[in-house]
Amino acid sequence: MTRRVAVIGGGSSGLACIKCCLDEGLEPVCFESSDDIGGLWRFKENPEPDRASIYHSVIINTSKEMMCFSDFPIPAQFPNYMHNSLIMDYFRMYADSFQLTKHIRFNTKVLQVKQRSDFSRSGQWDVETEDKDGKKKKHIFDAVMICIGHHCHPNMPLHDFPGIDTFKGKYFHSRDYKTPEEWRNKKVVVIGIGNSGGDIAVELSRVTKQLYLSTRRGAWILNRVGDNGVPLDLGFNRVMNSVQKILPFSFFCGLAESRLNQRFDHSLYNLKPKHRLFSQHPTVNDELPNRILSGTVQVKPNIRRFQGSSVEFDDGSVVEDVDLVVFATGYRFSFPFLASHVVTASENKASLYKYVFPPELDRPTLAIIGLVQPLGAIMPISEIQARLATRVFKGCIKLPSVASMLKDIQCKQEAMARRYITSQRHTIQVDYVSYMDEIAELVGVRPNISRMLLTDPRLGLKVMFGPCTPYQYRLRGPGKWAGARQAILTQWERVAQPMQTRPCDEPKCKRSFMWPLIDVQFILALFNTLII
Repeated sequence: MTRRVAVIGGGSSGLACIKCCLDEGLEPVCFESSDDIGGLWRFKENPEPDRASIYHSVIINTSKEMMCFSDFPIPAQFPNYMHNSLIMDYFRMYADSFQLTKHIRFNTKVLQVKQRSDFSRSGQWDVETEDKDGKKKKHIFDAVMICIGHHCHPNMPLHDFPGIDTFKGKYFHSRDYKTPEEWRNKKVVVIGIGNSGGDIAVELSRVTKQLYLSTRRGAWILNRVGDNGVPLDLGFNRVMNSVQKILPFSFFCGLAESRLNQRFDHSLYNLKPKHRLFSQHPTVNDELPNRILSGTVQVKPNIRRFQGSSVEFDDGSVVEDVDLVVFATGYRFSFPFLASHVVTASENKASLYKYVFPPELDRPTLAIIGLVQPLGAIMPISEIQARLATRVFKGCIKLPSVASMLKDIQCKQEAMARRYITSQRHTIQVDYVSYMDEIAELVGVRPNISRMLLTDPRLGLKVMFGPCTPYQYRLRGPGKWAGARQAILTQWERVAQPMQTRPCDEPKCKRSFMWPLIDVQFILALFNTLII
């Protein structure tokens, strides 16, 4: 009999899970509580309970070649960094191409997921759902994939802000921010300098009387636009990944911090944190330095207290007549439909083998997909996790012993504690290339570069020195895609195409786009330092 798999959530991770189930001959049934696909990336004017919600202008921080599903390149004419509406267009193309939508039951909320009485033998689950009319149903599934992400419940730490109950202005979480016009000529404070906080501060600062950006720790600010105008994340390649592993952590951080300070001095701009660059999830924002330089954004320390319409900061400075405070203070995740003994989520921590599998279940028939925070795109990571999970469900891959899985979890937690500052934001961090390779090794699809260099040197060089695009994980093994090689060889053409919008009289340069990815200045600086 075909195994039935419940997929909870119809966002990017849920779509990948449906596709992977179909690829492996499984029967997916996806339960989506809203009326459409897209999850986080579907803009809605009015946020829905227990769901993340984006503002109208959101543009993704990862470029299209790095964020696409591994066997479905984003159209060449799409810009490298896409507006949320284009991301939705891409998801619809993906769903239509592989006929995924017919497997989704919209407006259906999952109330409970629990092990059946014979779980130790069957590995099956009872899933209870409720439709929009309040009708409840019970289903039996052979496996469950949870794809609700980690942007579930807004984190509003009001207890950390004395006097907030006396504040005469308006305050809300960043999920409730949509457009800036309402706040023209007002005074606004944004709390938090993550990606949402930085973006909202920049956007509001174009219309407000003054924008104050409050941060406890400061942050290192990365650009979307890298050297030579190439998207920054196309520098995520195996050479840089290897260099990072070889060099001492503080030394590598120092080199990268020096590069960032060449763009603008973080100390001069009151942004420099005490922690090192790779000890915190960095903030990506091309415009923030310009807004600070023009005075429309003022960087302030943490808030000491509120008093009426006044805000006092830790340095003793006071801002009067504040109209709005935006809490860009992140999210908490939980699994309310699961029993706590199955997966415990506390303080944004969950003990999962490879960030996917609860380690102590009698049968490995439950997978949490997309519960990671990468420096890079989530879509390919969710997809490779789904490929692993579906192979495990089929029995093609056997997980190690409970003791081995618990040891792996502990090692990862200890490594994270050594590297990152203590924060609920740093409980599910992964490095894109290392993690993709780690999961790909289990699936049997990690690129064999040494073999490629011998049998197909052109492709081998692209894979070794070029960006670690998702197509690399379709070159071999289960799920091999015949178009993967060509997708890799033409990836720079898709990077360039959306910018070719006017004829240029200058002769076109024939050099490969691959070489900007090997950051020549960085490598030279590295070797010079090593020689000295």
